[in-house]
Amino acid sequence: MIHPRFVLRLSTALAAAACVAAMPNVAAAQAVPDDLTVMPPVPTDYQPKKTAWGDPDLRGTWPIDNIASLPMNRPAQYGDRFWLTEEEYAQRQEQANRSDQAYEAEDKAGRIGMGHWVESDASGRRTSLLIDPPNGQLPPLTPQAEALYRAGRSSWTPNTKYNWVTDFDIWDRCVSRGFPASMLPFRYNNGIRVYQAPGYVTIALEMLGSRVIPIRSGDPQHWPKAVQTYLGNSIGWWEGNTLVIETTNLKTGDSATQDSFARNGSPLNMATMGVPPWNTIPTSEKAKVIERLTMTGPDTIVYEMTYSDPEVFTAPFTARLDWTRNDDYEFFEYACHEGNVQVRNYITASRAGTLEEASAEDRAAAGESGGR
Repeated sequence: MIHPRFVLRLSTALAAAACVAAMPNVAAAQAVPDDLTVMPPVPTDYQPKKTAWGDPDLRGTWPIDNIASLPMNRPAQYGDRFWLTEEEYAQRQEQANRSDQAYEAEDKAGRIGMGHWVESDASGRRTSLLIDPPNGQLPPLTPQAEALYRAGRSSWTPNTKYNWVTDFDIWDRCVSRGFPASMLPFRYNNGIRVYQAPGYVTIALEMLGSRVIPIRSGDPQHWPKAVQTYLGNSIGWWEGNTLVIETTNLKTGDSATQDSFARNGSPLNMATMGVPPWNTIPTSEKAKVIERLTMTGPDTIVYEMTYSDPEVFTAPFTARLDWTRNDDYEFFEYACHEGNVQVRNYITASRAGTLEEASAEDRAAAGESGGR
């Protein structure tokens, strides 16, 4: 099945991909330890330049295409290692080189295809985005959440019959990728741009959404619980040179409901490598995200995200991403809604298939009756 994201704005994504192709492979933001089973703490010795009002200056463009090949869950062959061996990294680099060759071959042939569409580079020596739990695996879902996850529907679930918009997730419908899913690498459109003003940090996302984050001191005061959004209510503060952001008030719900207004945005999206399929993980009102952004050099930020929702996951989990500055990266309009006929087409085709099945059953029944 071809997902709507692959057919809506091909030219936009390809233009963005052309910019990404010029990016060099980026070294890891921190040194690889001798013991590959150890994840060192985030370095805090770098002193970033300051804004005119005295805050650490995080402004710039930080696309995360360069880590898009890292899976969320650690593949089993790496055991308890956070890092690849040198031999494994050489193999990863060779795979990235094949992606570059596919890109160049399409340019030379005067055609554009998957070489431009889904690119891969070496992505560093990490074995997964997850750093906690130490086994590199997402914690199990609670029994209630597991049941809702399996009962959920989206264009990614198998054998789904599409009858109304409640059979699609909010990414299908161009509303949101969910949160913290929106901060994790996807197959394309991975641009992140940071703006700052006195008392505010804005994180603009190339695909579906921008976050305006007020900077507070002391105890962050969030919206009343009844107020919810797909990207939640984010409040930030500085701990030394690290920006800490706490997000609550995330849109609650699940993907099993028939109420389109009660559907949530899955906290993890299957377009991130190594994430469970289907985009049907539920969200409760206890969901909370803590993010930490630390500059480790003039062109590197270590981004850490801890997600907790005790009604859905049996334990919190933490992902660490290396952001690399590329101020030449250009954003293109992600005009997802414009001309989006895919949801309607899915429903129309599915209903036609249901009618055909019913007609075949009627014919079969009529044939049996006529033979008696």
